[in-house]
Amino acid sequence: MTELPMYVDTDEADAADGSDEPDETLDTGGRPTPILDLVDVGKTYRSGSLSVDALRGVTLSVAEGDYVAVMGPSGSGKSTLMHILGCLDVPTSGRYRLAGEDVSGMQERELADIRNRRIGFVFQQFNLLPAMSAWRNVELPLVYAGVPRAERRARAVEALGRVGLADRIDHRPGELSGGQQQRVSVARALVTNPSLILADEPTGNLDSVSTADVLGLFRELHEQGRTVVIITHEPDVAGQAARTIHILDGQVVDDHAVTAGVAS
Repeated sequence: MTELPMYVDTDEADAADGSDEPDETLDTGGRPTPILDLVDVGKTYRSGSLSVDALRGVTLSVAEGDYVAVMGPSGSGKSTLMHILGCLDVPTSGRYRLAGEDVSGMQERELADIRNRRIGFVFQQFNLLPAMSAWRNVELPLVYAGVPRAERRARAVEALGRVGLADRIDHRPGELSGGQQQRVSVARALVTNPSLILADEPTGNLDSVSTADVLGLFRELHEQGRTVVIITHEPDVAGQAARTIHILDGQVVDDHAVTAGVAS
C-alpha cells in the first residue's frame, strides 16, 4: 500500500533552488517534451547479500494530456514503477524526467517539492483523515505549500464542487459513501492544479456503480487536457484509458493504444 506523499513549503524550496538553469534539454525532434520520460530505468532492492531487480531497463514516455493505464500481475514491477513515476522513489539506474526535469538523482526534500507542485495522487484506500471534514482533507496539500487560510478553503471548496460534492464539504469521511470518499481524494489531487494525476488502484475498494462514477471523473479530467496515469490490475478499468502499458518481470512487454478507450 502506498503511503500518503509528503509535501513541503514550495516557497522555501524555490528559494533554496535559486536561479539555476535546468540541465540538458531533451532532443525530441521538434516534438513537445513528454511529461513523463523514462530511459533504461532500473530499480534494484538490496537486503544483505540478496538483490531483487524490480525494474529492468524500462523505457517509455507519456505525452501531456495522455490517459494511460499500467497493468501487470503481482510482483510484475508496476508498483515500483508507480513509486518512481510519483517521485516516491528514484531509479537505481537510467534516467527519469518529469515535465523535462531530471528527477533521477534528487534528494527526498527535492522529491517532496516535485510531488507537491506537479503530481496529484489518488489512492485505493482514499487516505483521508477521519476527524477532518471533506474540505479540510482537500486543503492539506495547500497547507504544506504555505497557501493562506482563506485561499485554501476557497480552492478546496471549488475542487469539491468540480467532483460533484459541493453539498458535502463539511461531511467527514465516515459520513460519505466509498465513491464519495474517492471523489474527495480526486478533489485533493486536483487542488494544487498538478500537471499529472497518478492513481494507484483507485477503484479497488469500490462497487461497480462507484467504479463507473470515478472512472467517469478520470475521463472528464482527460477530456479537459489533464495527464492521467492509472495503475490497475482490472482490465475493465484499463479499457477506459487511451493507452495500456503492460509490465511483466520488471519490463514493458506491451504498449498499445486502446481503440475503444475514452471514446466509448
